[in-house]
Amino acid sequence: MLAPQIWVLFVGRFLSQWGSGFTLFYAPIVFVNQVGLSATEVGLGLGATALSGIAGRLAGGWGSDTLGRKPVLVAAAIISAVGCAVLAAASDFGWFTVGNLILGLGVGLYWPANEAAVADLTTPEQRQSAYALTRLADAVGLGLGVALGGFLVEAFYRWLFVIDGVTFALFGMIIGWGFHEPLRKTMASLGRLGAILRQDRALQFYALTNVTFTFFLAQTNSALPLYLKNFAGEQRLSNLEIATFFTAFVLVTAAVQMPVVRLSQPLGLVGTLRLSALLWAAGFAVIGWHGSAAWGLVLLAVATAAYLPTASTWVAAWAPLAFRGTYLAVNSLCWSVGYLLGPPVGGWFLDLPPAWVDSLWWLLAGMAMLLALGLSRLPEPAQL
Repeated sequence: MLAPQIWVLFVGRFLSQWGSGFTLFYAPIVFVNQVGLSATEVGLGLGATALSGIAGRLAGGWGSDTLGRKPVLVAAAIISAVGCAVLAAASDFGWFTVGNLILGLGVGLYWPANEAAVADLTTPEQRQSAYALTRLADAVGLGLGVALGGFLVEAFYRWLFVIDGVTFALFGMIIGWGFHEPLRKTMASLGRLGAILRQDRALQFYALTNVTFTFFLAQTNSALPLYLKNFAGEQRLSNLEIATFFTAFVLVTAAVQMPVVRLSQPLGLVGTLRLSALLWAAGFAVIGWHGSAAWGLVLLAVATAAYLPTASTWVAAWAPLAFRGTYLAVNSLCWSVGYLLGPPVGGWFLDLPPAWVDSLWWLLAGMAMLLALGLSRLPEPAQL
């Protein structure tokens, strides 16, 4: 049976991701089609989130191993709420970028502390299922947010960011009041993080593969909504149709999350990551065919369900106990790098002549196939 504190994290993550669902897929559409920024500017602004997220993840890994998981999580919630407030008022590229920088810092602080807290509260046998459960909270929250956001994006798009900020504040209150972390030694330092990156070859190769996975996720969250809005098929999709697409995406992710983890356990952690890469390749290839976005999103949903809890479990198993937050900061840093590169690349492709736009999905499919081949080099960690 999972510790009660896992369920506190579950509720908090559900609320914060519910708010994020209001903005995650709609921010590119809002700032291109309603504020008037170019797709490249939006890609650069979203990339700023990842840039500040690098600093946030470094501080989050160090802080969670020295100060504790709880204070870092509360600080992350407050900073993220401020970032959402700035985005709600933004009307030009400068303020859009500032809002994303603040939001990226808060989200960066959040992930290492949250992932370390899950590992602290579980046995090795429970860990992958616990990560899958918290990812289920993410998916269900996102699904509800995306569904409701589709009704607000046309006339009340500023409120999307206000709601996102309120849910971050609620998340902070839940953690501050209801979360209690176990006692442990605090030994980490930022210098130790540099030594880990220089010495651990398996972690280095894992980091490269994880950056590639998060690059794929960045395309799904930023380039794909705008592609479906402005390029897919002979008729552009409405906001309600896009809301339906991405609500289905996150609900399928939620529905298959636990079954995928259970069914893939015989493959091991590395085998499950390889399966995820093959599913990403198939999903992007299907999207490259006009009119096939629905089936492509189903494949990407299953790929996401296989990837997310498995990646965190791999790092938690590989990490020395005293430096778990630091190792998980490396895992989270990969997200910053992937999201730093992903939105600008996707935005650049979407600003090309229409005949070239579909080539983005074929490029991504090829990258995913190469990743699946490269994962044969990644060792299977011993569960600690």
